[in-house]
Amino acid sequence: MALSSFEAMPHRELSRSVEDYLKAIFRLSTDGEPASTTAIAEALDIQPASVTGMVKRLAETGLLRHVPYRGARLTDAGEQAALKVLRRHRIIETYLCQMLEYAWDDVHAEAERLEHAASDELVERMATALGSPSHDPHGSPIPTRAGELEAPRLATLADAEHGTRVRISEVRDKEADELRSMAAHGLVPGVALLVDSDQDLEGVVAVTVGNDEGVSLTVQDHLARRIFVVPDEV
Repeated sequence: MALSSFEAMPHRELSRSVEDYLKAIFRLSTDGEPASTTAIAEALDIQPASVTGMVKRLAETGLLRHVPYRGARLTDAGEQAALKVLRRHRIIETYLCQMLEYAWDDVHAEAERLEHAASDELVERMATALGSPSHDPHGSPIPTRAGELEAPRLATLADAEHGTRVRISEVRDKEADELRSMAAHGLVPGVALLVDSDQDLEGVVAVTVGNDEGVSLTVQDHLARRIFVVPDEV
């Protein structure tokens, strides 16, 4: 995706509501499948009937395609716009953490508000001050100015093979209380885990944080599915 096309649409041309829709649909359709009306409604905490009307209007603008009985899929223009919003959001989160010393569980809500108000110039100055970061505090990749985004990670802690060593690469969780709890137990990006060979309890994943002498934990399955991991090569 060319730099010129990514930067051609100033974000102030789109309303906050439209930006939220585009970002939600982008996140819900990373596997290539359309985002369903129900999933969009749940992501934005609104009624499905409202989603149906907005999807039809956005389809008329050329930002998405409505797939009858399946949902919505972004067009190239819609994806570019969504990536711009996602870049602003993740740079703001990173700036709040690194420069203003916000905790990682406090930045999402702040970034949700600021991403619609901050100018493109301000966000790029933030990125420069941060040294052009590639990932946000939760380990999520930040789209480049050219509109490129690292391929999504698909392996979660819940799917990790027993007895293997993995490293946390990303935590996809917006709930402040859960993020705070994970941080308190050392479950943050970059941390190595040993997935225990013995998994005796249902609904949880038993791990050892750090090396063999580290702290043993049980992670609830719904949280383990939000923790993305890669093999620990050390």
